[in-house]
Amino acid sequence: MSPDPLISVRSFSKAYEGVPAVERVSFSVKPGEILGVIGPNGAGKTTTMRALATLIPPSDGEMTVEGFDTRCHPVEVKRRLAYIPDDPRLFPHLTVEEHLTFAAAAYGVSQPDEKAARLLEDFELSGKRKTAARDLSRGMRQKLAICSAYLYEPSALLFDEPLTGLDPIGIRTLKQSIVQRAQAGAAVMVSSHLLAMVEDICTHILLLGGGQQRFFGTVDELRLEFADHGSASLEQIFFLATGETDAARQPGSSADSAVMA
Repeated sequence: MSPDPLISVRSFSKAYEGVPAVERVSFSVKPGEILGVIGPNGAGKTTTMRALATLIPPSDGEMTVEGFDTRCHPVEVKRRLAYIPDDPRLFPHLTVEEHLTFAAAAYGVSQPDEKAARLLEDFELSGKRKTAARDLSRGMRQKLAICSAYLYEPSALLFDEPLTGLDPIGIRTLKQSIVQRAQAGAAVMVSSHLLAMVEDICTHILLLGGGQQRFFGTVDELRLEFADHGSASLEQIFFLATGETDAARQPGSSADSAVMA
């Protein structure tokens, strides 16, 4: 029997001052699945993730994490979910080590020292234990946010442009860790303009455009719906699904910037 989804979204809509940002988006993520959330700038990717993370309320629809509604049970959702934005808000005066100590205390992590040491080694932060967050590079702050999230082993992980500021080694480590977390039973969402990375690790795709849901399903189902052959790349499918033409993809075009931004 297929497991129940850890993340479930039904007819999610969000409007700001009456202007729709996202309209009637529905999808689910089961244990072991990695959902790639793709679309042009302004498509509604970050809005959807922020609502799931209980940072903004839905205007309509239902969003649950392990069965807990984001509006009715936000604390229970936060206990089970980690949201890593593209520019994490850390405590500037706390050291790397103090951030992990705080996360361990907040989430009741057992044997945090061993887990923290392993994470710091994996993400090449062992030598920065006593460094304050304000003195870290952008990439190191991103790594610290990821370590803090991984420490309490949430069942749902949301990454919004997670590769920002990471070097090639950090990118490889993060990709491997996302796959490993999914294999261990987590439900993962990854929003990114880097379509090659999405294609490498994701099992499912949510394609948004202009706040509308264009597609939700497996990568193979996406190819069947938008391409006439199974070997089409995710980048090719992206332009087909969003109505862009080959001419619009010339270097320097707005469409090219939308994918690579």
